[in-house]
Amino acid sequence: MLIHKLKSLWQNFTEPKLRAPKDKNEVINLLRRSEEKLILNPNTLSIIESVLQASDMHVEEIMIPKAQAITINKDSSLYDILNIAIECNHSRFPILTENKDEVVGVLLAKDLLCFHHDNSEKFDLADLTRPTIIVPESQKIYALLNEFQKTHNHLAVVVDEYGKFSGIITIEDILEQIVGEIEDEHDIDEELNILKHEHDKFSVKAITPIEEFNEYFNTYYDDSEVDTIGGLITRQFNKIPSRNETITIGDLSFTILRADKRKIHLLRVTRQ
Repeated sequence: MLIHKLKSLWQNFTEPKLRAPKDKNEVINLLRRSEEKLILNPNTLSIIESVLQASDMHVEEIMIPKAQAITINKDSSLYDILNIAIECNHSRFPILTENKDEVVGVLLAKDLLCFHHDNSEKFDLADLTRPTIIVPESQKIYALLNEFQKTHNHLAVVVDEYGKFSGIITIEDILEQIVGEIEDEHDIDEELNILKHEHDKFSVKAITPIEEFNEYFNTYYDDSEVDTIGGLITRQFNKIPSRNETITIGDLSFTILRADKRKIHLLRVTRQ
C-alpha cells in the first residue's frame, strides 16, 4: 500500500504539466495536496513534514546543554557514581575532567552492576570508560542520526568551536523531532496521574491537579493561583524549565523529565 502511494506521489512530481517544486515550502504544499487526494494519509504526511523540517536543524538546537547534563567526574568514587546512577536512572553518563571542559569517554550504567555488593576495591573507572561520539554544535542532526545507526551508539557528546564540552544529544532527542514523543520507563498509563517507583521516587504528570497531588503526598501546596502541579513548578522556576532541571520544595525534589518550549509534561518527584 505504501509503495503504491509513493508511486502515485512520484507521478505527481514527474507529471510533465507540473513544474518541479523550487523550495521546501512548495514540496510541503505538494505533499499536503497529495494528502487531500488521499494519496498520503495524515500520519505519513506528518512524519514526512517533520523529516523535511528536521533536515536543516543543527545539534545545538535540540541538545541538552552542559548546565543540565548529568555527567561524572573522572575522579569520582564508586559511591558517588552509584548515587548519581540511582538518582537519575539514566543508562549512559559522559565522563569529564574536573573542570568539565574535556570529555574522557562515557560510562554505561549496566557496567556498574557487578559492584552493587560493594566490590569497591576492584573498581577503576578508567577500566569501565568507553569511547563516545564527539560532534560539534554545528553538526546537522540527520548526519548524526546516520552516525548513530552506523556505530550503534545512543548518545553523543557535543563540543563548542574550541573543543570544550557544551552538552549531550541522544538518538531519542533526534527521533522525537521526527515522530514525536517516545515513551520511556517513566511514562504513566492514561488513567493515572501519579506512578510510584522504588526508593521513594514517583513519575507525575504535569497536568495533575494540585488538590490530587496534595492528597497523594500529604502536602499543602496552594492552588489559588494555579490548578496543576506543572503550573506550580513553572511558577517556582519563573520560566518554562528544560529537561533535567531540578527544584526542591519542602521535602520533595522535582526533576523535569519531559518539557517543550510551552509547558512541562512529566516530572520525577523524589522524597528528600
